Amino acid sequence: MSDPAPKLEATRNVLRELVAGLTDGIIVIEPNGVIGWANDSALAMHRIAAIGDLGETVAEYRRRFSLRYRNNHLLDKGQYPLERLQAGETFDSVTIEISPVTDSDLTWVHAARGLVLDGIDGHPALLALILRDETPLFEAEERFERSFNANPAPGLICRLEDQRFIRVNQGFIEMTGYTKEQVVGQTVEDLGLFENCETGEEALIKLAEGRVIRHREALVPLPAGGDRMVMVAGEPIAVQEEPCMLFTFADLDARRRAQNALRQSEERFSKSFRQSPSAAAITRLEDFAFMEANAAFLQLTGLAETELLGKSPSDIHLFADVTDRRALERMLRDNEPVQNVEARLSVKGDGTVDCLVSAERVEMNDQQTVIWSLQDVTDRKRTEDELVEAIGSVMADTSWFGRSIVERLAAIRQKSKGKVSDTMLLDLTERERQILGLICEGMGDAEMAAIVNLSKNTIRNHVSSLYSKIGVNRRTAAVAWARDRGFSGKAPSRT
Repeated sequence: MSDPAPKLEATRNVLRELVAGLTDGIIVIEPNGVIGWANDSALAMHRIAAIGDLGETVAEYRRRFSLRYRNNHLLDKGQYPLERLQAGETFDSVTIEISPVTDSDLTWVHAARGLVLDGIDGHPALLALILRDETPLFEAEERFERSFNANPAPGLICRLEDQRFIRVNQGFIEMTGYTKEQVVGQTVEDLGLFENCETGEEALIKLAEGRVIRHREALVPLPAGGDRMVMVAGEPIAVQEEPCMLFTFADLDARRRAQNALRQSEERFSKSFRQSPSAAAITRLEDFAFMEANAAFLQLTGLAETELLGKSPSDIHLFADVTDRRALERMLRDNEPVQNVEARLSVKGDGTVDCLVSAERVEMNDQQTVIWSLQDVTDRKRTEDELVEAIGSVMADTSWFGRSIVERLAAIRQKSKGKVSDTMLLDLTERERQILGLICEGMGDAEMAAIVNLSKNTIRNHVSSLYSKIGVNRRTAAVAWARDRGFSGKAPSRT
């Protein structure tokens, strides 16, 4: 009977040639623990050049290389894959971290499985450790972990199999106030992620199917009570070869607070606008069509809302003088202030009212508008006209009036007619009027003192009293004040 040993050796040589070029690493050991052969991939995975660097035996291998599980626990004696293989154990993929004993900072990751082939006599004839280098994959996952944890944008990762969260970053913790322990291990339903979301059911269906979840607004419940408005999106990813969903968030709570504040402000404005005793209205800037008007405005014009809203001042012939309306509209389009401009309005029933018109451009709901405020001065104007007429009649015969009374009546008459004058001029003493005239001529304290034969201190006292009465604090302002009021007092000639 022929000896089977040469045939077995030939079979081994054929197997070695077949696996030598594989990308998976192969280490073959003898039943007695001797490392008999390894392909180039296995050597490269151990960062060595020759099979002798693995060690001659399994025991030497353990002394040269330190193996750890992914949870950083060291493998005890008998737990090394080569030791389990020597014991005749066949095992599926086991993920381990490997470092040279002499350099624990150098680490790579292998997925190992043991293969035991029995010989024709039923005893183990070939013990092979098959290795797959997972280092690039785990390095990429570590980079992702670091990036995920360091990213200020809030994020969560849940496992698709049971929809439980397996990762939470600092951004989510800071946004919500949850702790890591309160999130990891909870399900999407436990956290109420899509509980307060209009499209929450659709999102949960896509989550169950492992599909992309597009951005949508949701209210995330907070551990201390209440909720936070967010924009959430989901992207399918794999974490350690396990299907997962990465949720990213944008915090919208500041926007919600701003919207609430804006709504409250608008409510206060609307209430103030409608209840104001002053006539007020809002028009579009584009065509000045009325958008709103309060009760005082409707009462002033005699119009109902249905007769006013949607129409422009031109449509309803609001201004008695078309020139006045066009001038006001031009000022508003040019963004010039409109403050207490006199205008006469036509009201329902062929009447007119005299008003002081103020208007300002305001943006409302992304639309340029104008807020109008009208003050009815019809009665005041009528009173002023009657007063001017009475003064005119009295001044026709001034023989029995004193000079100061005539001047005051003349000033009142000029002011009522809109001419440049001011009764404050009449409140100045003769000396103060004289000092004001000298200031208008550009004279200093010394020159004025020489002209009126007073000391410089006395001049300063008169100037101070003058400034106090007319409400200025420097010479240029006093000159402007006098010119605005048509004052042209001349100083007496030098003595």
